[in-house]
Amino acid sequence: MASAQCNLCGSIADALAWRCRACAGSLDLIDLPPFDEAAIIANDFSLWRYAAMLPAPRRFSLGEGLTPLAPARIDGIDFHAKLEYLNPSGSFKDRGTAVMLNHLAANGAADAIDNSSGNAGASLAAYAGAAGLPATVYVPAATAVASKKRLIRAFGGAIVESHDYLADVYAAAKTATYASHAWNPYFVLGQQTAAWETWEQLGRRAPDAVATPVGHGGLFLGFYRGFRALQDAGLIENLPRMIAVQSAGVDPIVRAWEARAQRPPRVTPAHSVADGILVDQPVRGEQILAALYATDGFALHVDNEAILRAQRAMHAAGFMIETTSAVTSAALPQIRARIGASATLALAFTGSGLKAISDSH
Repeated sequence: MASAQCNLCGSIADALAWRCRACAGSLDLIDLPPFDEAAIIANDFSLWRYAAMLPAPRRFSLGEGLTPLAPARIDGIDFHAKLEYLNPSGSFKDRGTAVMLNHLAANGAADAIDNSSGNAGASLAAYAGAAGLPATVYVPAATAVASKKRLIRAFGGAIVESHDYLADVYAAAKTATYASHAWNPYFVLGQQTAAWETWEQLGRRAPDAVATPVGHGGLFLGFYRGFRALQDAGLIENLPRMIAVQSAGVDPIVRAWEARAQRPPRVTPAHSVADGILVDQPVRGEQILAALYATDGFALHVDNEAILRAQRAMHAAGFMIETTSAVTSAALPQIRARIGASATLALAFTGSGLKAISDSH
């Protein structure tokens, strides 16, 4: 049976813990079921087709996962687009939230709180509603996007705006269930299903490279760990090269990778249109860097002009993505220059542009 273990002191955490109570270290799951190709539920068209590999009892679902892997071509560059923005609340966060909240609800959680600039908060509110739990989302008073706050409220979530929202949510977590997209290991577990789907959609093979936007890096690590599980099961020979893409305004992973460092520096954020990845100190920064080094991967940053130009190009091609999603396509020329024209490339598009369409069009 899987359990959560502290990455620093090795302590085993209780079921509702979001970090180690002894030393405040991050948690990861141990004793996970191995990936079993024969256990895939072929007629389940959600991420729960992999239920045998997800040690969280399925109590509720909104049909999350099994997003399309669409062939795409932008500015003469071919790639596969993993359309994570087509999840129920409009972002990739639903994979992790679904698995995390099913686990928390099964273990007696009476409520759920998180801190978020937008997508994670909307996802939490949606799935807390499905679970019958009250949800509260702490948002930064200065930078939270108005359209995403409206979506959180539409799903029934309460909002607390704060100028020190991290401190406030940590204080609230002493008495409420902190369903953290950054800290909770079940959230990262849910993201592994994106790798397993991609493997199935490519004819049960791995792409040569995978690129995702990176803030806290949950989807990035999910892809890496998901493909590693496939490799451990003998289903793929090589891991994809993992590519982390950040905004030039907030790029601690890029700076650390360029310096071949083991942990990211804390950066002073500059203005960025990619509001979903404004993370100056990723909780799992050391793990993100380790995945880059293990796969001969790399980290890139793109500026606001390139992000907005890439978003317009994706919209024109029929992909209604938000600005944060566009960082991966903004980096396409840099990526292709590094991996070659013939390499199979999958890009994750993480959030829906429909959330801000009234603000930007």
